[in-house]
Amino acid sequence: MNKPNLLTYNAQFFIDKEKGKPTAKIRFRVKWENNTVAFSLGYRVEIDKWSTDTQRCKINTTHGIKKMPASKINKKIDWYQSVCERIFAEFNLKNIIPTKEQFKNDFNEKARNTEKNIKSKVSNQNEIKELNLVQDIFKDFIKEEKVVRQWTNNTIEKMEAVQKKLLNFKMDLKIEEFGESNLLGYQLFLQNKEFQNSTILKNFGYLKWFLRWADKKGYNLDPHYKFFKPRLKTTTGKIIFLTKEELQKLSDFSIPENKNYLERVRDIFLFQCFTGLRYSDVANLKKSDIKDDHIEVTTVKTLDNLIIELNDHSRKILEKYQDFELGSYRALPVITNQRMNNYLKELAELAEIDEPIRRTYFKGNQRIDEILPKWAILSTHAGRRTFICNALALGIPPQVVMKWTGHSDYKSMKPYIDIADDTKYTAMKKFNMM
Repeated sequence: MNKPNLLTYNAQFFIDKEKGKPTAKIRFRVKWENNTVAFSLGYRVEIDKWSTDTQRCKINTTHGIKKMPASKINKKIDWYQSVCERIFAEFNLKNIIPTKEQFKNDFNEKARNTEKNIKSKVSNQNEIKELNLVQDIFKDFIKEEKVVRQWTNNTIEKMEAVQKKLLNFKMDLKIEEFGESNLLGYQLFLQNKEFQNSTILKNFGYLKWFLRWADKKGYNLDPHYKFFKPRLKTTTGKIIFLTKEELQKLSDFSIPENKNYLERVRDIFLFQCFTGLRYSDVANLKKSDIKDDHIEVTTVKTLDNLIIELNDHSRKILEKYQDFELGSYRALPVITNQRMNNYLKELAELAEIDEPIRRTYFKGNQRIDEILPKWAILSTHAGRRTFICNALALGIPPQVVMKWTGHSDYKSMKPYIDIADDTKYTAMKKFNMM
């Protein structure tokens, strides 16, 4: 089934300044297609205590004659934003572009209902305390957020795994009991399961996402969750990519006749290596996204709109499959990520992509060093990294590479730039042999 294009929108909170007044009304403006609607939040804020960057009141400030706390005003801003996200998620599911009237009606109705629900929760705390098991609330969290945030199957699986861990930790845990002692207890529970420290930290990232959501919903949370962070040693993850020579070696490798299923896997991986696309974006690539000299994609992970020019390598792969009937108007024969990763390792082992790679990680205070051949730790994401590292090593400016990959700042590109510098330094040494 062909997945409909997502309706995109722009939502902004801003203050409506009036000449000579130190305070201003907060307004909420939403734009989509050729439509614009605006709402007033019903609050006036002091202009010098408003942050344009965060579109929120500065923390620990008060506003107006009644000294309204920033936390209360910001909570209403969060509430309006959540309602807006939910509405567009529902329209996307129905594949409908709403009119101004449809959006206003939906917004006003959902805003009223949300306010009623919050008031109902506050006035019935005793009843809530009988129903606020973490396992039940987490189910609601997944159910709502997967629609609002348009989660991929991969994200849903990760969140369901977190839910299962929490259930195994304490089946009858209540949301208000997630204070410092239980957060520490959960950390020790994960450490006893022999998870790597980096995995535990990722798990706490997902847990805090859930707790913030529950906090916005009006549940009575222990505020310690905002400040708790496991003190665990970690190392910077090594960037795995193929050098120019390894890329050529993989491309030239003659695949055995009894393993012809690896040919498509190689084509997809090489397409990533020459476009910088993530696996999810290659899997989602449609024939209609392919233009004469470039491809146009809206990324699955970040919803960035990218234009990526084609080179001889990427164009050749697209042309190879242009007459194939792939279903759902897909451009390339992409299999599941798990199978792709397994076959990619098999292919790279056969092609002798076996440079020894040291992996260092921690479990608790124990440092573990492993030496593995590169093929054993190769995955589809190495295709994107290969594109970035080789592009920089070829002397292509980082700002150009960022336009292709969708990276928004140099901080996220710095590890790749450092690798490119090392590659160029090693390459220059070859002149010493002349």
